[in-house]
Amino acid sequence: MYLFINNFLKKDSSSGILLMMATVLAMICANTGLQTLYAHFLETPVEIRIGDFFQIAKPLLLWINDGLMAVFFFLIGLEVKREILIGQLSSRSKIILPGIAAFGGMLIPAIIYYYFNADNEAALNGWAIPTATDIAFALGVLALIGPRVPTSLKIFLLALAIMDDLGAIVIIALFYSSNLSASMIIFAVFCLIVLTTLNRLNIQRTDPYMWVGVFLWIFVLKSGVHATLAGVALALSIPLRNPDNPQNSMLQRLMHRLHPTVSFLILPLFAFANAGVPLAGIGLDNFLEPVALGIVAGLFVGKIVGVYGFSMLAIKTGLATLPAHATTRHLLGVSALCGIGFTMSLFIGGLAFEHVGEYGHDYMLSHRIGILSGSILSGICGWAIFMFDSRKNIETNTGTNSINISSS
Repeated sequence: MYLFINNFLKKDSSSGILLMMATVLAMICANTGLQTLYAHFLETPVEIRIGDFFQIAKPLLLWINDGLMAVFFFLIGLEVKREILIGQLSSRSKIILPGIAAFGGMLIPAIIYYYFNADNEAALNGWAIPTATDIAFALGVLALIGPRVPTSLKIFLLALAIMDDLGAIVIIALFYSSNLSASMIIFAVFCLIVLTTLNRLNIQRTDPYMWVGVFLWIFVLKSGVHATLAGVALALSIPLRNPDNPQNSMLQRLMHRLHPTVSFLILPLFAFANAGVPLAGIGLDNFLEPVALGIVAGLFVGKIVGVYGFSMLAIKTGLATLPAHATTRHLLGVSALCGIGFTMSLFIGGLAFEHVGEYGHDYMLSHRIGILSGSILSGICGWAIFMFDSRKNIETNTGTNSINISSS
């Protein structure tokens, strides 16, 4: 059993499979006799208090979405920093194709969503939902497809997803923060100054950063800016290089330690907490509501048109070239897989519709239906494009090593 679990966790597809299992389990809990227990679990009050001086009281669902997801965004921030400084986004030649693809993959879905919901101001708050890509699911599907996928295409998808995550961070900061508290923002800025100082002094111990990061999260949480952005800010302060031990920087150590926790605990738990859609009473009309339609069309059609269309435009105009050993059909398949929004789409959807008045529950249901439907359609479409390609991966074995890309 130990060897089975150990081998499973080492596979590229394992995190995606766990996400699928968590989603199915959430659907079972939300639609069986376990529904009450599931609701009580998510509504469990969790409180941290220091006398009358300090208190944070939230249901468990919000601790998952605001607290654990801050760790997820911390890992994203670490990956973004590494890739920009020394990785796939460190030069113009490396960044241009995934950058253009990511831009198209956010712009077109947002336009499509706007088209379906232009006459509803409350519904328009969800315009960013179909702009997201769930890299764990997408890479999981690629891993299941196997040797038909060139390694360069996985690297392209990872770089695109990092750009997509950057876009999501900016969107959350600009459009999903409200009721700002000036005093809390000042305290948060002070924490950022401390973190910057630690970085400038090249402090290589983890503890000081983490303690300041905890206070930063608290102040950001109470400031009105979404708390997960504290994770990104903390990540950007972590030193990339260690002069005393170049092969063992703090950033690399933290990424190595956090990947298993995020991939195999935090993201599945988030999926379990947010993907439980009660199906009782749901009919065809629920799938045809503008919010659900906008998300489905945005993810399924918008991502293909945006990612593939903008990529081909860049290639045809000479701005970029296809990834090595990849064909335009491969690129089309990856573009379809980018429509698997899931975890990030659910996260943005929760932000978009948590405060929309008396119809909030309907929007919450509609956006989950749209995300699940659009993601399933995109995953099946991407898988089919690769599986019905008669050519195997033409990548030669000589000088080519397989890579193990962790999900973000």
